[in-house]
Amino acid sequence: MKSIKIKTTESEYPVLVGENVISELTTILNDLSPSKVLIVTDSNVDKLFGEKLVSTICPHFTTYKYVITSGEEAKSFDVFYELQTYALKQQLDRKSVILAFGGGVVGDLTGFVAATFMRGIPYIQIPTTLLAHDSAVGGKVAINHPEGKNMIGAFYQPKAVVYDSHFLGSLPSEEMRSGFAEVIKHALIRSESLFQYLQNEIHDLQDVNHERLEKMILEGIKIKADVVSKDEKELGIREILNFGHTLGHAIEAEAGYGKLSHGDCVATGMLFATWLSMKSLNISLPYEELKSWFKKIGFPTTIPDSQDTENLIKRMTKDKKTKANQIKMILLKRIGETTSLTYTDEELHSLVNEWRSIE
Repeated sequence: MKSIKIKTTESEYPVLVGENVISELTTILNDLSPSKVLIVTDSNVDKLFGEKLVSTICPHFTTYKYVITSGEEAKSFDVFYELQTYALKQQLDRKSVILAFGGGVVGDLTGFVAATFMRGIPYIQIPTTLLAHDSAVGGKVAINHPEGKNMIGAFYQPKAVVYDSHFLGSLPSEEMRSGFAEVIKHALIRSESLFQYLQNEIHDLQDVNHERLEKMILEGIKIKADVVSKDEKELGIREILNFGHTLGHAIEAEAGYGKLSHGDCVATGMLFATWLSMKSLNISLPYEELKSWFKKIGFPTTIPDSQDTENLIKRMTKDKKTKANQIKMILLKRIGETTSLTYTDEELHSLVNEWRSIE
């Protein structure tokens, strides 16, 4: 088991990573002395591991479980409201603890419920996907809106993150690929050595064995922990974590949430951001090598033909980093170091179209 401390201006909490670290959960809960425990999970995770988690907790605490439908569509106001209603009916109080048991959707939704129920009660993240190594750490919790992804939410830190790699063994290849995109993002923005390791070791998703998986999770969380500790509420450096996401979120939203995976969309966004970095900063980056590597792994390397550039730009102008219709793009100065530039919607429209014509 490995442990990483996440430190912010307002809190400090552990991230436990390893096989069977779920056994530490009872100790963490004992420290919180919850009046009740509510497990929130999705239908897929519940079928595989729901009873295992319930049986771990139930002998020690009054335990409830709420199962949402699997998929991005669950990050909605309707499901958020349903969860709040369930918590009220089960008479949870300010001493209750909520467990987010699942991937990024469950974590984001459950965290936002915890942040707002009775103005905030404790919650613990128990990620079950590789993608959640990014979303479970740092306290960004939210639901989606038809006008944009993660537009309604809060910054609310968990009391702990318990990352049991045993739960990742059942992930389908599409889910593993989606999470791998965020690992690559962390490497591109903050660690040239991690980027070189990934390129040298991972030529196909079949190469992601237990040892490499744990290394990727730990390195990715360390990078995120360092950034979050310096900027908890995304007022400065934390925005570098959005590399590839401005266009990626637009593609994801334009397709309809749940139609394309988050990681696939971010991969396309990272390729565009890398090309844009070379063009705008007049620098050299391993763009062609990155594109070739992405293709081998199975990532899409172009925007879907069915998506109109004008509609994508409209969505990008609603990005949380956009101010006065100036779209901020996180760019690479080199592998492991970022900068940013702002563009008007007309400028970015032209640049996206140029990239699409080349690709």
